[in-house]
Amino acid sequence: MPDAQDEPTLDPAHRTLITVCLIIATLMQALDSTIANVALPYMQGSLSASYDQITWVLTSYVVMAAIMTAPVGWLSARFGRKNLFIVCLVGFTVTSMMCGVATSLTEIVLDRLLQGGFGAALVPLSQSTLLDIYPARQRGAAMSLWGMGVMLGPILGPTLGGYLTYDFTWRYVFFVNLPFGIVSVLGLWFLMPKVERRQPPRFDWIGFMVLSLGLAALQIALDRGEELDWLSNGTIVACFIVAGLGFYMFVVHMFTARNTFIPREIFRDRNFVAGLITMFSVGMVLLASSALLAPYLENLGNYPVNSAGLIMAPRGIGTMMTMLIAGRLTNRIDPRYLMFVGYILLGFSLYLQEGWTPSESEMDMMLTITLQGAGLGLVFVPLQVVAFYTMPAELRTQGTSMLSLARNVGSAIGISITTALLSHMAQYEHANLAQFITPFARPLQSGGALSRMLNPVSAAGASLLNTMINTQAQIIGYIDDYKFMLLATIPAMACLLLMKKPDIVPQATGHAVID
Repeated sequence: MPDAQDEPTLDPAHRTLITVCLIIATLMQALDSTIANVALPYMQGSLSASYDQITWVLTSYVVMAAIMTAPVGWLSARFGRKNLFIVCLVGFTVTSMMCGVATSLTEIVLDRLLQGGFGAALVPLSQSTLLDIYPARQRGAAMSLWGMGVMLGPILGPTLGGYLTYDFTWRYVFFVNLPFGIVSVLGLWFLMPKVERRQPPRFDWIGFMVLSLGLAALQIALDRGEELDWLSNGTIVACFIVAGLGFYMFVVHMFTARNTFIPREIFRDRNFVAGLITMFSVGMVLLASSALLAPYLENLGNYPVNSAGLIMAPRGIGTMMTMLIAGRLTNRIDPRYLMFVGYILLGFSLYLQEGWTPSESEMDMMLTITLQGAGLGLVFVPLQVVAFYTMPAELRTQGTSMLSLARNVGSAIGISITTALLSHMAQYEHANLAQFITPFARPLQSGGALSRMLNPVSAAGASLLNTMINTQAQIIGYIDDYKFMLLATIPAMACLLLMKKPDIVPQATGHAVID
């Protein structure tokens, strides 16, 4: 049961202003995980970098953000949540400007490392602050508003980045953070309540170093694996070995050492552990599905960039709608039921996408991805409430940092697996389909205009046939990816059985609250 001390005393207006500032900070960090993707070709030319080199602009941010997420709880206890939040928010805004004025590849990679380090704390600190300033009965609604920043940031990032790069320059992808950063810093400086510092144990350098080693090696392997042909490359094999050793040493250390920077007690909370697995699953589908959709529309559907962005927009609309609904319903009905409905909608949308072809109508595609966004929204909001329902208040910051880490790692793994699966299956199906293209095939023996145009003996005919085969092979590859994501949701649905049901007690007013 939640502690009685959890009930805050802030007036509603004060609480609303803090919430707005927290959502801005969350949206900034979430946007920057994907907003630079579409600007990479422009950065490459401006900074005189190769394709392999310019991808470190993305990798450096993701690696540092993953490493610095884990110790957020210890840093918050040691220096104070408000102090840490302000420092990280100022650092994130300043390093965003540094990225925008960078004149060399080395400079922007170093700036992105710093940006990722400062940005890592923004999401877990925002979430733990919201859990503290809202009473238990209002946390579902608060999480629905805050969750929009987490969920919509990666979805809207590529679209916003494309418009800023096209209409201005790639540097505005980073400059856009300045006004929002100033507003959020000033708001939190004057409004955010201070949380009493606790003197934590000495920092666990061994645990931090082995976990950082494992996370960094895993991220590098996942980011570079597709380009270097995965396990056929010695560097990628070495990274996976180092990652496995790092995680193994971290787990052994955490359960045997006297003091660890991630408390062992949080893993004794059944709701929280089930929430970690669920968040990992949500992370896999959240970014992987959007990462697949853009090239599908542009490369196979031949949609221009702005039209593809408009077709993808309803996904965010569906997410916002169900987040608002879930925020109101979480304290009235069992949140696990909402999550179950969300997974059904998510799974059904992925099932529909298995039948997509480039000739799919725009309306059908928009309806399907709206359904997908709605499913994600119904899962995400109740999860924030259920995962922390039985967790003591003093462990929430560590818990929120671990939940953010699970989402980030899940996103990285989901994107890497779906990208590798798409490439492998496209090659396999290309070879499989090509064996049926011979001069003896009946369509090529009709003697008409079609058979002459597709004549594999001529260079033009062979090129056209190869293009057609490649298109069909990629369609099959996308189908296999959607099947994989559909299967990835099943373990998370099973976790609903492990979660403890929050006690919902009706008040005299007829409304329901969580005790």
